[in-house]
Amino acid sequence: MESSLRAGIALYTAGDTHAAHEPWEAVWLELPEGDDEKLFHGLIQFAGSVYHAERGNWSGAVGLAERAQRYLAPLETPYRGVDTEAVAVALDRLATDPERIEREPRPSLRYDGRRLTAADCELAAITTAAGVLAEHDDYDTDIVEAAIEYARAERETAQSTWIGLVATFIDEREHRPLVYDRLRRRVERRRQREQDVSGLFD
Repeated sequence: MESSLRAGIALYTAGDTHAAHEPWEAVWLELPEGDDEKLFHGLIQFAGSVYHAERGNWSGAVGLAERAQRYLAPLETPYRGVDTEAVAVALDRLATDPERIEREPRPSLRYDGRRLTAADCELAAITTAAGVLAEHDDYDTDIVEAAIEYARAERETAQSTWIGLVATFIDEREHRPLVYDRLRRRVERRRQREQDVSGLFD
């Protein structure tokens, strides 16, 4: 649950308001009624409200903002690290004037008092977010999944090359195609090296 929560927040921070809901939704669908269900339900609708506002769908933004408030407002703040009070205030502002999204920065979603990026996350959240982006943005999932596997293997060593590259793939939305190209080339080189030694001592 925690890694999915952070994965969605990192995606939202990167500007991927639509993709952000996917890790949250996977958890929310399995939750019984209660505060955790309210948190995930409210965050999904919060991201949906921002997404619709950014696309000029004012009525959709207002409707989702009002519904999200009903889930998030009763929660203590912070709840599971999320500043629910600040999110509720942002939702109230969106519900009142959704066009503000054109004049102001996207509402912040703070975790433990800060903007959470993939670079701040543990490996489970990074790999969850990267997998979501690969499918959501039509990147070659085979390449991204290979990079994720190399990052997992790297966790046992003192290196962090793959982990850092996968986190950058998430965080650098504006330059993501370039970062993906670096990721792809590194995966292909690594596979080539593995093939070069495969079977040598069989």
